[in-house]
Amino acid sequence: MSFPENKLTVRSTADLAAAVPYLIGFHPSDGSIVVIACRDRRIVFAARGDLPALGSPAHHLRDLTAHLVPVVQRQQPITDLVIVGYGANEHIDPALRAVGDAFTATGLAVRELLRVTESRIFSLSCDDPGCCPPQGTPVDPTTSLVAVHATVAGLVARSDRAAVANRFTTIGSTGDGIRHATTEATARMAALKASGSAAVYEAGVHAVRGALRQHDDGTRLTDDEVAWLTVLLTHKRVRDLAVDLTQPHDQHVTFWAEVTRRADQPLVPAPATVLAFTAWRCGDGVLAVMAAERALQIDPDYQLAGLLLQALHAGLPPSAVEQATTSTHPNPSIPNPNTASEQE
Repeated sequence: MSFPENKLTVRSTADLAAAVPYLIGFHPSDGSIVVIACRDRRIVFAARGDLPALGSPAHHLRDLTAHLVPVVQRQQPITDLVIVGYGANEHIDPALRAVGDAFTATGLAVRELLRVTESRIFSLSCDDPGCCPPQGTPVDPTTSLVAVHATVAGLVARSDRAAVANRFTTIGSTGDGIRHATTEATARMAALKASGSAAVYEAGVHAVRGALRQHDDGTRLTDDEVAWLTVLLTHKRVRDLAVDLTQPHDQHVTFWAEVTRRADQPLVPAPATVLAFTAWRCGDGVLAVMAAERALQIDPDYQLAGLLLQALHAGLPPSAVEQATTSTHPNPSIPNPNTASEQE
């Protein structure tokens, strides 16, 4: 079984347990369930959810399954599934079987039901002690050969979801430098708006292209440059241009994570949304969801972040909403003076 783009090969259940953190971007905690969709022995999709607590009403698990099943079905064509649960057997085993039955009822083949408890993996689908001993198979996701190969391939598995959030959230309050720079950038924007929407968009073209080029060259943006960029991103066409110009690779994910982390809090929604879209296009659904949620935490009415989050929860591909961020002018280097300035 291989990852997308042939980055890794998984030959055993222990390999698979070691690979899961690299599929979802972090090490799942107890109470997690991960559904892995395969197409002809190739992993094409992975979705993680939180199982209801032990003793929760039965409909809570049915609600989770009712969400997971259509998300996975949208990834067709799929040949089979592997479902992995994390935690103690009395909590995980009944839930795994219920979720597996729900997928089977839709016609999807469930090849393996696996439980990871502490440092061992157990199969609920195999009773052959030769390959699936009742005491489980030892697994160490941090030191396995799969982990080594994943790291060499550039895949990252952070310790938990909080570690993912730390990439783009500020610890403590925003520094005085960025606040002062944002105050000056806001005044500069007010003066620029007096010249019309075309002037704002032209400045946005210059700022976005320059910032991405500067980052690609290895130079960190100053507080003044971050402030000016984030103020310009409040203009919807500039934000959409940023989505268009950003490339789906890890370097630009890192760029927008840093801009989001350093932005003055009221200006976080736009760069966080660009980060969400970039991470999504790179296949990092966890980071994409969390970045979109961060944008909506600051501004619950931020429409593009809400649209992205709905699409992510539905398991849709980025192309499903890319048209919503397409610039209204065919050449983003030429501003369109007839387009009014819009903010979300």
